[in-house]
Amino acid sequence: MRKNEQTYKNWYLQACHDLNDAVFLIKGRRFNVACFLAQQAVEKAFKAFLLFKGADEVWGHSVFELCQDAVHFDKDFEKICSEVASLDKYYIPTRYPDALPGGIPSLVFGEKDATLAIEVAEKALNFIGNKLKLSCSGG
Repeated sequence: MRKNEQTYKNWYLQACHDLNDAVFLIKGRRFNVACFLAQQAVEKAFKAFLLFKGADEVWGHSVFELCQDAVHFDKDFEKICSEVASLDKYYIPTRYPDALPGGIPSLVFGEKDATLAIEVAEKALNFIGNKLKLSCSGG
């Protein structure tokens, strides 16, 4: 077993759980939190990949920047960086009442936002999971 094998697997597993929680939250109409968890899922999946590639520590919350880091290890990531970048807008404004002009997150983010965020996250987790030979369905 490589040095940080369990570590990167744990990061990917938590990414899968975050994505599953995001889907669950749509049913409860907690769209802002679903958007945030979609972003978190992709952030954690990128961190899993970077740990898989040998990084001792991975810092940062921008999925776009983490994707750019992943490109240094695998040029295939260039295919998804621009799409996952859209998730970065869900990191802060989905949670803080002073992050948006004229509204609080629970009233501003809707089902369309959450559904799109989850679609992007599912695509990214599948892409990263293929690189790790892991999947959210346990395979």
